[in-house]
Amino acid sequence: MFKISNGLYDVLKALSTIVLPAIAALYITLASIWGFGFSAEINATIEAVICFINALLGLFLKKSSEVYHKG
Repeated sequence: MFKISNGLYDVLKALSTIVLPAIAALYITLASIWGFGFSAEINATIEAVICFINALLGLFLKKSSEVYHKG
């Protein structure tokens, strides 16, 4: 299975919990103020990317936990 470094895990976790949600909130807010287009589509895309990253992180965490408990 895939192995990732702690640093990469931390970066992906920060992206999925802080950076991408902040970008989505910023764009939706600015879109409503300034009339930018595609706010729903951009928000849905960012949410899908967040979901994908979180699924990958869950797999990595499960695998590393299994390896840790084996030994």
